[in-house]
Amino acid sequence: MDAVRRATGSRPTPFQQFVLKVHSRCNLACTYCYVYEGPDQSWRDRPRAVSSSVVDAAARRIAEHAAVHQLRDVHVNLHGGEPLLAGPAPLVRYVAAVRRAVAERAGESCRVHVTTQTNGTLLNHAVIGELADAGIRIGVSLDGGLARHNSRRVDRRGLPSWPAATRGLRVLAGYPDAYAGILCTIDPATDPVEVYESLLDFAPPSLDLLLPHANWAAPPPGAGVPEPYGRWLATVFDQWFDAERMRTTIRLFTEIVGLLMGLPSGTEAVGTSPVVAVVVDTDGAIEQVDSLKTTYAGAPVTGFDVFRHAFDLALDHPGIAARQIGLAALSPTCRDCALVEVCGGGNYAHRFHADSGFLNPSVYCRDLEFLIRHIAGRLSAAVGDARLREG
Repeated sequence: MDAVRRATGSRPTPFQQFVLKVHSRCNLACTYCYVYEGPDQSWRDRPRAVSSSVVDAAARRIAEHAAVHQLRDVHVNLHGGEPLLAGPAPLVRYVAAVRRAVAERAGESCRVHVTTQTNGTLLNHAVIGELADAGIRIGVSLDGGLARHNSRRVDRRGLPSWPAATRGLRVLAGYPDAYAGILCTIDPATDPVEVYESLLDFAPPSLDLLLPHANWAAPPPGAGVPEPYGRWLATVFDQWFDAERMRTTIRLFTEIVGLLMGLPSGTEAVGTSPVVAVVVDTDGAIEQVDSLKTTYAGAPVTGFDVFRHAFDLALDHPGIAARQIGLAALSPTCRDCALVEVCGGGNYAHRFHADSGFLNPSVYCRDLEFLIRHIAGRLSAAVGDARLREG
């Protein structure tokens, strides 16, 4: 990978997003969860909750990285498992440690932006208030705005998590400054318009519509039609694009629109911009993003930890380097595709094949092509209509 970097003239891009695991367990048992149901079961050997020694070491390493690379912004995402299993206090302490260390080492000009991703079942006024006071914004995972959309999101007894999650979301909507949005993993068996409109009832400032984590070794379920995921997303795009006013942002759509206009991407789902996210687990291990846990056991491992290693060492790990060198890391099929600058080969984990590793198109290749061409067509028509009106 060093040879490829030299040949392409690329240099490592510093990490700017730090996913910090606060708790390694969850109070739900979602049937499709790639962390607990997938091939990588390393969570079983992790400490349940992050220790103060890991917190302090991670904070020092983040500050060190920010200072060395003169970062102006650091994004921290507090994650799990379910990060709120131990209550809000550990999250607040972790954030305070990071902010203190960054201010001391990198200076006050480096801003620390913090979010946490939760299943929403443990949210109430007290929890949200404590997180909001600490400057922590809250994102919630939900598969749709109706109970039947969330049948796979059950607790440890097999009971629906829907009542508790939606109670938490209703409370969170009353704290707009702390409300980061909703993350939704799509299911092509559902009605896309119904899912989208029902999610809007929770007034999310943003939506992340995610393809389920799958790959060539474990393909996603179909829905009896070609490009089921692309068609599902295209239907939601039309609802969103044709609305009289924008009621929320949808990250995947804004990313694709930006890429079609020649802008760089800000997510690993599409585009060829370098990955800038890294994970610190509850034991202090520095790892690659969790989506790799869907491929094979040990896939996210770097061999580094915050006690002994700087984040710069992880930048040279082959798996991270492969997601920072753009087109050079893509398969010949992808490099020859007219849409490569927009698609970027899709999510890295979705390219995995047991025989050929990650040097493949995304298992969602056809879906991404359908969606991108659909959005490009809608934009082209809209620009043409605008020019006609101007004339």
